[in-house]
Amino acid sequence: MTAAATWLTGRLRPGLGLLRLFRDTLWHIARGRRVKGAVAEQMFAIGNRSVLFITVTIGFLGMILVYQVATQMLRILPDFTMLGAAFLSAMIKEFAPTIAGLMIATRVGSGIAAEIGSMVVTEQVDALRMCNADPVNYLVVPRFLASGVMMVALTIYAVLVAEVTGMFTAMLGFGIPPSTFLSLQMVTASDLVSGLTKAFAYGCAIPVIAGQAGLEATGGSEGVGWATTRAVVNSSFAVVVLDFVISGLIFAIF
Repeated sequence: MTAAATWLTGRLRPGLGLLRLFRDTLWHIARGRRVKGAVAEQMFAIGNRSVLFITVTIGFLGMILVYQVATQMLRILPDFTMLGAAFLSAMIKEFAPTIAGLMIATRVGSGIAAEIGSMVVTEQVDALRMCNADPVNYLVVPRFLASGVMMVALTIYAVLVAEVTGMFTAMLGFGIPPSTFLSLQMVTASDLVSGLTKAFAYGCAIPVIAGQAGLEATGGSEGVGWATTRAVVNSSFAVVVLDFVISGLIFAIF
């Protein structure tokens, strides 16, 4: 094998491993054999325990966006009639799912990689295989299902939080009545489809990427630390790439 072929194989191996893990995850979901209560437990860990994190982050983001946009509008055209409508549209289709996805990638992705990686280096995953329990079905599938559902729920919640904090910022800082700010004039079906599709895609991608990083961990605690870092970086990168791809597809379809 030439040096070029070796280099290409090394670059493609992580991507092929990710595709195999995604395929195996879907296969186990289709089989429908899961540990009772595992999905609900992961939904609580991924969704409920991220509420405060999402609330603070998206809340401040809503205030910052409204303040910055309104300040610029004062310099150009002091008409705030469509500020709330434009803000809500941007939140639904772009900011809420993507920012929430990045937050979940850091909090949940790192946790999944660290937990699975620790099980790998302490040979607990090998013990699962010896007990005829597939690690993908036992470790990845519940997190995959829970993350897909809770990412959509957290995105909807993030939109509500941003809308509330933005409304108070507009009212207290610029005198915009809530009845004017809370407008749906610019929200379209494509915005809803785009936001929900992105949220679900992020929720499905993060546990698979983090799970692969954890399953490939080697070398004790140092390997677990590297797997955690890899999971956060790759998950965040996947969120950005999926954001671009889905935005392009929605634009082409609608």
